[in-house]
Amino acid sequence: MFRNVAELVQLAETNQVKIAEIMIRQEIEVSGLTREEVIAKMDKNLTVMEQAVERGLNGVHSHTGLTGGDAVLIQNYIKSGKALGGTVLLDAVSKAVATNEVNAAMGVICATPTAGSAGVVPGTLFAVKEKLLPTREEMIEFLFTAAAFGFVVANNASISGAAGGCQAEVGSASGMAAAAIVELAGGSAQQAAEAMAITLKNMLGLVCDPVAGLVEVPCVKRNAMGASNAITAADMALAGVTSRIPCDEVIHAMFLIGQSMPSSLRETAEGGLAATPTGRRLEQEIFGSGNTVKLKNLIRS
Repeated sequence: MFRNVAELVQLAETNQVKIAEIMIRQEIEVSGLTREEVIAKMDKNLTVMEQAVERGLNGVHSHTGLTGGDAVLIQNYIKSGKALGGTVLLDAVSKAVATNEVNAAMGVICATPTAGSAGVVPGTLFAVKEKLLPTREEMIEFLFTAAAFGFVVANNASISGAAGGCQAEVGSASGMAAAAIVELAGGSAQQAAEAMAITLKNMLGLVCDPVAGLVEVPCVKRNAMGASNAITAADMALAGVTSRIPCDEVIHAMFLIGQSMPSSLRETAEGGLAATPTGRRLEQEIFGSGNTVKLKNLIRS
């Protein structure tokens, strides 16, 4: 039904429906499932996200000891009343971190669009939920809206860190979240596209350099930054701010940038933060001879 963001926006405007509805219709057409079945599958994804956030906020640590407990620290900081950032933004950050801490601890998460970037969409959704008070149906629509933009990126660029760097993972997730926030807040389809463009523009060139090859450092904190980026971009779009570069052109630029990145900055752990002295030391501590931690329990696909 749609191949790019321009067509997605046009379909929503022509049919006078939400972007979420366009994605639902496409999924019905492609999958052959009924509307009820398509929505039920997304509802299941939402439940997985809820459970991951809840587990992360209760405190969880990875087997390596590289990550864990930061979501709790941020929530405690919010409660202290000393936070400089807005409550919604910091809540999104904490819930994004919570999700990725669960991922690092081998817990169950919903890849949106990947495991390494799984915190941004649920983190922002459950944070703005406290302000916008959406129904369950509207929360499911939020995920379909995010999915529509993720569909475009996956088919016109990449959502893989190995193919396009972290801009393709956390960058894509952030754009997806920003667009979905706009629609949930009552913005137009075009404003959702503007939010996606603004978000992604500001994450172009982000490299994928996981320390020891694990989806922990800097991945967890990059989800935090992605969540804050998404909320800021959504607010800008809702305020009427537009992107001078159309969304589809931003996505294409991301693709070209990913193609030009050296392999050392695309999930190989050969460059960037992974190649720092501390990064190499941590890698040796985790995987060095005599270490009892099993590779099969640590390496993420």
